Amino acid sequence: MPEITPVRVLIADDHPMFRFGLTAAIGAAPEIDLIGEASSGAELVEMVDRITPDVVITDLAMPGTDGVSATRQIKARHPEVAVLVLTMHEDDEALFGAIRAGARGYLLKGADRADIVRAVLTVARGDVVYGTTVAQRIMDFFTGAHQDYATTVFPHLTCREREILELVAAGHNNHEIARRLVLSEKTIRNHVASVLTKLQVSDRAAAVAKARDAGLGHTR
Repeated sequence: MPEITPVRVLIADDHPMFRFGLTAAIGAAPEIDLIGEASSGAELVEMVDRITPDVVITDLAMPGTDGVSATRQIKARHPEVAVLVLTMHEDDEALFGAIRAGARGYLLKGADRADIVRAVLTVARGDVVYGTTVAQRIMDFFTGAHQDYATTVFPHLTCREREILELVAAGHNNHEIARRLVLSEKTIRNHVASVLTKLQVSDRAAAVAKARDAGLGHTR
C-alpha cells in the first residue's frame, strides 16, 4: 500500500488557546502535517512566503492585516496554496469577502474535528467546501436574495444605484449598462458619480473593489 503524503498545513488565529485547541484537534490526524502557527495576518503572509504550505487555515478577525486581506495576498503570490477559513463570523459580508479573496472553504468554529480534517483534505485536492449554513447562504445569494443583501450592505444607495453598482462590478461599461436598463449614458454617468460619492471612493475601480469585497458583481 503506497504511503500517504500528509497535507502540510499552516494555521492562523490571534487567540493562543484556540490555536492550541485546533492543533490538538487535528494535529494527530495522519493525513495532516501541521508546519506552523501565525497570530496575525501579516505573520501568516510572511510564513506562507517562507514555507509555502499546501493549506492555510485562517480566522478572519485578526489585528492589523485581517484574514480576508491576508487571503488575497496569499492567493496573489501563491495561487497553489489553498485557504480554508475557520471563523466565528457567519455574516454575508465576511463570507463573500473571503470567497472573493480566494478562499476555497469556509467553516464556522463550531465545526468538529472530523469536519475540519475533511475540509482540509478537500481544499488540498482543489475542491471547495462550505458548512451547511454557509452553503445555504450562498444558494440564497445566487437565487435572488442578493438584492436584499445588497440593501443591507449599501443602505445609503438607492435601488437604481445598487443595480448600477452591481453591473459596474460585473464588468459592464456605461454604454452596456445604458442599453441593459434602457437609459441614456448621461443618466448612467450621473448615477455612477453619485455612487462614487456615497461610497466615498475616488474612481470606478475603487467602487468595483468595494462592491466585490461585499460579494457583488457576479454576472447576471
